[in-house]
Amino acid sequence: MKGSRVVVLAGALALVVVSAQAGNPPAPDDAQIAAIVVTANQVDIDAGKLAADKSSSKEVRAFAQQMVTDHTAVNGQATQLVTRLEVTPAQNATSHSLKAGGDQNLAALRRLDGPQFDRAYVDHEVVYHEQVIEALDTTLIPNARNAELKELLVKVRPAFVAHLEHARHLQAALAR
Repeated sequence: MKGSRVVVLAGALALVVVSAQAGNPPAPDDAQIAAIVVTANQVDIDAGKLAADKSSSKEVRAFAQQMVTDHTAVNGQATQLVTRLEVTPAQNATSHSLKAGGDQNLAALRRLDGPQFDRAYVDHEVVYHEQVIEALDTTLIPNARNAELKELLVKVRPAFVAHLEHARHLQAALAR
C-alpha cells in the first residue's frame, strides 16, 4: 500500500524526465513548465496540510508545516513571474498526472493514522523530492527558455535539496 502511493507520484515526475530523454513528447515549453511547477508544489502543499493536521509526531508536523510554507512561497513566486511575463501555465500530461497522483496519495494517507501515517507521509516526501530534483536537473531547468523562469528554478532548487535531506533525517528517525 505504502509503496504504491509513492510510486504514483514518483512516476508522474519520472514521466517528465523519461519523456524528455526519450524525445517523445517534445520537451515542455515554458508554459508547460510553469504548470508542472505549480502543480508539483500544490501537491506537496496539500499533503503537508494534511500531515500538519493529522501527524502524531511533533517533528513530522513541523516538517509538514515547513513544506506548506516553502512550497506556497515558490508557487507565489512562480505565479508572480508568469503573470508579469503574461504566460498562462499550460496544463499537460505531466501536470495532470501529478494532480491525479497527489489526489491518490491524499486518499491513501487519509486512511492511515499514528506512526503508520507518519512513515507513509515521510517516505512519500523522500521519493517525491528526489524526483522533483531529478526533474529540475534533467528537464525543467534545461528546457526553460525564459531566463527569469530558469533563474527561479535554479534559485529554488537548493530548498528542494534541503527538504529532501530533512525528509531523509525524519525517515531515519521514524525507522528507529
